[in-house]
Amino acid sequence: MENKTKITRKTLIDLGFRSAKWFPEAITHINTNQLSEEAMYAYLEQFKSPPVLPLHENPVPFAINLKAEDELEKTNVNSVVASMNTLMKTPTLVDGAIMPDACPTGPNGTIPVGGIAVAKNAIHPGMHSADICCSVMLTDFGDMDPKQVLDVAHNNTHFGPGGRDRNSQYRFPDELLADFKGNYMLNNEKMIQAARSHLGTQGDGNHFLFIGTSKNTGNTMMITHHGSRGPGANLYTQGMKIAERFRKELSPTTLKQNAWIPFETEEGKIYWEALQIIRKWTKTNHEVIHNATLKALQIEAKDRYWNEHNFVFKDKDLFYHAKGATPLDAKFMPDITGPRLIPLNMSEPVLIVSGETTTTNLGFAPHGAGRNVSRTQHRRSKEDRTNEEVFQEETQGLDVRFFSNEIDVTELPSAYKNAKTVREQMDEYGLGNIIDEVLPYGCIMAGDWQKNAPWRRKKRRK
Repeated sequence: MENKTKITRKTLIDLGFRSAKWFPEAITHINTNQLSEEAMYAYLEQFKSPPVLPLHENPVPFAINLKAEDELEKTNVNSVVASMNTLMKTPTLVDGAIMPDACPTGPNGTIPVGGIAVAKNAIHPGMHSADICCSVMLTDFGDMDPKQVLDVAHNNTHFGPGGRDRNSQYRFPDELLADFKGNYMLNNEKMIQAARSHLGTQGDGNHFLFIGTSKNTGNTMMITHHGSRGPGANLYTQGMKIAERFRKELSPTTLKQNAWIPFETEEGKIYWEALQIIRKWTKTNHEVIHNATLKALQIEAKDRYWNEHNFVFKDKDLFYHAKGATPLDAKFMPDITGPRLIPLNMSEPVLIVSGETTTTNLGFAPHGAGRNVSRTQHRRSKEDRTNEEVFQEETQGLDVRFFSNEIDVTELPSAYKNAKTVREQMDEYGLGNIIDEVLPYGCIMAGDWQKNAPWRRKKRRK
């Protein structure tokens, strides 16, 4: 029997379809061709959405690898646990954990720094954040003078917003360029330009170039900390838009920050490949700074290793989203070349660790010391003294430099959790074994680059 009734938007909704972009095209096709009821159902089959996935009624259980040592930490821990309880109701999640350096980083339900969320067949861009593949690399400079290494490294790195000008850019490897051009999420002018100009740059915030000496050997070590800069931020933006489209269709009750891209889709496969290319770019970003410093000193590296601590790691159909957590398990790092690195703060050693996977650590360790209070709260707590006074007190005996020549008090040691407590809880919860320490000599950070930013200078002149 032919369908003589005109099909409308309401007809499709009454048939159980959720309002979508394909509605006008489908309505026109059905009405123009006067499809019979049977033919109409056959045609509409292609537009059927999978069943909506509700939130888990109860949070998926997760391991808590930290405890509060005082009232300030108690507030922080309660906030982290509350956010994880909301997060772990996300339909795709099957396991999770929080580390001793955990601290909240957004509205309730957002994965905290120091959090791990394990999803089945799903990649959650919001759970790796814009700083994709934030990571650390160590190079052993042998018996070189730490000050000399720091001076030379200062001339070969770059902190602050934006990238390098054309005259100071490092050569962009042909193989890496081919990788970008071979992935449609990375193959655009804005992305490739950022990948070229940001190579050899470290950004701002808690990113650093640290010089110290090995407790075991006395050798001078250089450690850099940064992520994927502009290319990573660009991919993250694309990923969140794609995930939001899937969220609206698959699970509208899921929080926007926890939207996901199903891995089995074309978008999921391509996004996963793009993440691996961004990982490769970030590793290269570390290498060009280290190699340029070695070349200027006319020496060869004694050793080198690196690890991410903000990434998505795949094991079969499980995706481990580590938002500030150091992978211990070798299965998470295809190019494993040595132990892992855990920086604490500029006045504390960088820990060199190894470790085993347990049911509570899920194959991860902390990524640093974390914070108990926000940058704004910490800045306010120091308002009774000048930045210079706080700096002198907290960096005594160290060669600490800010690339912008402006002190950032929110990156001084007091801004972070007690390093001794983090180390003790690592031991208590089985979160890695310390096999060496890089004792601090000095470091370079971006500093408060916004203080004299062009727009601020212009405003002051007015």
